[in-house]
Formats: sequence, structure tokens, C-alpha cells
Amino acid sequence: MSERTIAIVSLPAAGGDCGEAESFALMVLGDSMAPEFVEGDVIIIEPEGVATDGAFVLAQLDGEWIFRQLVRTAAAWQLKALNPAYATATIDDLAPVKGVIIQKSKPGRRRAVKRYVE
Repeated sequence: MSERTIAIVSLPAAGGDCGEAESFALMVLGDSMAPEFVEGDVIIIEPEGVATDGAFVLAQLDGEWIFRQLVRTAAAWQLKALNPAYATATIDDLAPVKGVIIQKSKPGRRRAVKRYVE
């Protein structure tokens, strides 16, 4: 099982002007977050979103950008793939989290939208 990666040239930086904190879209590649997110889904990321237990997040870990579910354990936080074929990463704090997924949609299907934040 191989997970494809795509280089993200530039993400909004924290601490800049308000234009840098705007939501942005990415396309899901691979199957690490199936069945909730399948390849081709478009996800909307909120860079200043609140990362809570159970939230779907975009994180930078060991130089790689990953999309995972944030899970709180007694000792630490974890970045968990929904597909059990992929490893779970343990993180000490939320510094690797760069944004929260607030919506997904399927290209070409206006009504196939799901929101993750109220």
C-alpha cells in the first residue's frame, strides 16, 4: 500500500497579516483516511481552527505533510489514520498541527458536502 504525497509549496503563515490566515483547499490523495475521506475528495483547511480531540487535521511531521485524525490519550496526542494499514504517530504537543479540516466535498457534486465544524 503506497500513499502518494504532493509537495505543498506554500501554506499560510501564522502571525502575518489576516490574508495569510484564510482557509484553503487540498485534494485527498491516497487511502490513509478512508473510508471517511477517499481519493479525489476536496478538503477545506482552516489554519486558525481549534484542534480538538477527534478533529481531522493537517499536520507537518518529520518534514512531511499528513492529514490525520487528532486523538488525545492519557499521555500524549496522536495523529491517527482511519485506515488501519497506516501507522499512528504520537506527538508531545499540538505544534505539528497546521490546520483543521472544516469541510469536504466531492468534485462535480454540489450537494455532496460535509462540514466538520459548527
